[in-house]
Amino acid sequence: MEIKYYLTFVMFVFGLIFGSFFNVVGWRIPKGLSLVRPGSFCPKCKHQLKWYELIPLFSYLIQGGKCRKCGAKIAPFYFIIELTTGILFALSYWLFGFSFEFALAILASSFFVIVIVSDTNYLVIPDEVTLFFSIVVLLLRFICNGVKDALLFFGYGLGAFIVMYLLMLLGNALFKKESLGGGDIKLMFFIGCAVGPWSSLFSIFLSSFIALPLSLVLYFKSKDSVIPYGPFLLLAALIIILFRLDLSFLLKFCA
Repeated sequence: MEIKYYLTFVMFVFGLIFGSFFNVVGWRIPKGLSLVRPGSFCPKCKHQLKWYELIPLFSYLIQGGKCRKCGAKIAPFYFIIELTTGILFALSYWLFGFSFEFALAILASSFFVIVIVSDTNYLVIPDEVTLFFSIVVLLLRFICNGVKDALLFFGYGLGAFIVMYLLMLLGNALFKKESLGGGDIKLMFFIGCAVGPWSSLFSIFLSSFIALPLSLVLYFKSKDSVIPYGPFLLLAALIIILFRLDLSFLLKFCA
């Protein structure tokens, strides 16, 4: 049990490090910027951050949430993303150990965090990020379960994509405006590849249920509010993975 506590802590630390990187990915990829150059800098004074200003969580806390050079406030968003990633990595190991489910949970967690950053700030889910994680999850299935499983779940991904596309067409017809973004539709391909057909359909229902309270609040606050749906879709898929919500029994029920 002691080794489990130790490795859970190690995964938390890895999550903090990757969370810091995912912040960069979510901010830069939608703008077509390099992930490497320039290095991290203060958006106000352009001060190039030193290594000790980039320590996840601690640098933010030690500096009081401010730039060390100009004193400008640093959005707590960065801190929250790092902490969230650390918790999700640790939870994934605690629940599954080093296993196929662990790797799947790590992939979904990573994608979830990146989409929070990009979709919340730009209302964009970069195609290259969706493609990357979709390919990796299919490679994971191929390595762990063989080519038949990888091809089967590739088909599930296409099916989930088509269902979401049809829902978009229905929503557009009902509301006379764009009801879903293209990124959300492509996102369903990844979810289908990750959790299969029935669970991916359930993720649509679950994500809508989770998003409803926030949607109502923002709607009554301003009818022109735009709500990023991608994070809710991936959160639903992540809940399905972490809690092993296998809905394949619906196939027998509907047969």
